[in-house]
Amino acid sequence: MNKKKQQTEQTKKKIADAARALFAQKGYKATSIEDIVKATGCSAGNIYYHFKNKEGLFIYLLEEWSTEWDKTWLAKETLYPTTIDKLYGMAEHLALDQLNHPLTKASDEFFNNSEKAPDVEERINELVKGYLDFNQQLLQRGIDNNEFEIINVTGLAIILDCLMLGLSQHSRRMKREEALATYRLAMDVFLHGIAKPTS
Repeated sequence: MNKKKQQTEQTKKKIADAARALFAQKGYKATSIEDIVKATGCSAGNIYYHFKNKEGLFIYLLEEWSTEWDKTWLAKETLYPTTIDKLYGMAEHLALDQLNHPLTKASDEFFNNSEKAPDVEERINELVKGYLDFNQQLLQRGIDNNEFEIINVTGLAIILDCLMLGLSQHSRRMKREEALATYRLAMDVFLHGIAKPTS
């Protein structure tokens, strides 16, 4: 990497790190580009050069969070021998990540903010597609390993994503153990259903 590119990457990282801290502390709406200018000593123009706007900067941080989640999950995924074990492990991993991540509150604000630029919507759609692909691959492995019946994997991947997304909203007001228990219960219901078998 040449010196100019290295400096550009360092500046981008400096802006992202300062913005992450501000979003975590103040929330998405209350953090302005001017706050980030003051925290970094970079000009607004420099911030816009790297991230286009506040939305672009925040989606960049969400993409980093997603990459970080993938890395930590992959490091522990081998601890779970079956796909069913992996689903419970993933649910627990999600619960703890949502409870502990500094951007959780700011991301709620960001997603509830109705107006988004088309390029930001596209990047959000890419993130969501990544979550669905992850779910589909995991469920397909369960079918391939003969743990699950042959089912509509695409539909179930969406249902699983909706289940986890809903839980992430509700679990923030829970204590750690209650949140973990709720995520485990959700996985029980997802895997086994709630209807009594008919005789």
